[in-house]
Amino acid sequence: MKRHPLPALLLAFVALILAGNSAPRLARAAEKRPPNVILVLVDDLGATDLGCCGNRFHQTPHLDRLAAQGMRFTQAYSACTVCSPTRAAILTGKYPARLHLTDWIAGHQRPQAKLRPPDWTKHLPLEERTLAEALKERGYATATIGKWHLTEPTRPQDFTPEKQGFDLNIGGDQRGQPPSYHSPYRIPGLPDGPPGEFLTDREAAEAVKFIRQNRERPFFLYLPHYAVHTPIQAKATVIEKYRGRIQAELPHKNPAYAALLESVDDSIGTITAALEELKLTGETVLIFTSDNGGLLPQTANPGFRAGKGSAYEGGVRIPLIVRWPGVVRPGTECEVPVISVDHYPTLLEATGARLSEGQVVDGVNLMPLLRGRKSIQRDALFWHYPHYHPGGATPYSALREGDWRLLEFYEDGRTELYNLKSDPEEKQDLAAEKPDQVRRLKTRLDKWRKSVDAQDPLPNDNAR
Repeated sequence: MKRHPLPALLLAFVALILAGNSAPRLARAAEKRPPNVILVLVDDLGATDLGCCGNRFHQTPHLDRLAAQGMRFTQAYSACTVCSPTRAAILTGKYPARLHLTDWIAGHQRPQAKLRPPDWTKHLPLEERTLAEALKERGYATATIGKWHLTEPTRPQDFTPEKQGFDLNIGGDQRGQPPSYHSPYRIPGLPDGPPGEFLTDREAAEAVKFIRQNRERPFFLYLPHYAVHTPIQAKATVIEKYRGRIQAELPHKNPAYAALLESVDDSIGTITAALEELKLTGETVLIFTSDNGGLLPQTANPGFRAGKGSAYEGGVRIPLIVRWPGVVRPGTECEVPVISVDHYPTLLEATGARLSEGQVVDGVNLMPLLRGRKSIQRDALFWHYPHYHPGGATPYSALREGDWRLLEFYEDGRTELYNLKSDPEEKQDLAAEKPDQVRRLKTRLDKWRKSVDAQDPLPNDNAR
């Protein structure tokens, strides 16, 4: 029997329509999923606190393994010598001076000092396009777990993470430190766990929960641990372990601090294990860093001068590790100076996100360094701190250009000049010997301050 051609033609026509309809779906499926991003920010972690940074007292095997799997930056800097400004810089890519957010919120008061701070901003402005907002527009699930400390103390509800692009906020508000690292935590937004549960462990567990819930889509996890900020608390058994490790010749010898840091290292182990289990390791950029230099005397900063809250290298030198399998060569070190504002443009480039029209960022894209290049198009870093701090800082600005670091102090106009290559501990002030270099660098620092509309400290009528 002869078959009629119409059914065959009809079937072919239907197949063609179906193929056409499925083409966009197939194209979307074929499009490479952008990488997940995990940014771990530790509070007050010093540049020499990790085993991979030469520490022989602290035990940080998970972080040492992370460094062996990625790139460790040996000259990484925080955007400020205290926490809130650096956190704002990471989330916006802008120097604290440009944001006018230049001290920890709500700041240190010294009513009888020679100078008084300007009318600075005590919150992260809502008009700023944060990293979370940029990645959310790219289709990312977003979460912050831990310390926020970017909201006005008198109006904490007005500047929450949820208003800055984060879908999920666990434990983040106006506070700068936890009431306790042991449950009950007494932190709104973070329900207390069983008695004795440890805060850093809980943050890691919440992080893994978020990762599991969003494993089928790209996610941005911002994990600003409360640790290792005061109060220095840790698990009693771990503290005892470190008591037995104290050696007189080692600069680090605080067993409670070491035990608190070990909880951070444990959290990295928990998170990286979850990524491996879910087969997300190769699809995830993991960044580990700190918000300012190590707090003295809780820790030590051997090789650097002073610590948190100071104008010197110890106040702004920090650890930085980046792991991205397939992009970052394992076990590499980078000596190029980098700073907190660089994370924003780097992660936009890594994820395929874009700046909005007219958006200004001060950071530099570090992707060339992560891919193995030896330099980037920048030769200077800047700091501006028009405040006083118990860590030793009086109002100052600073610049690093190449091996030179210039500091200018506002109280008396004094400048100090150091060559970090020959004098990394800033012991020999060369300002008197090299006046031409001082003038040139000061001119550049002045020009930068003007370009970002930096706020100067003001005369204090109540000074004594």
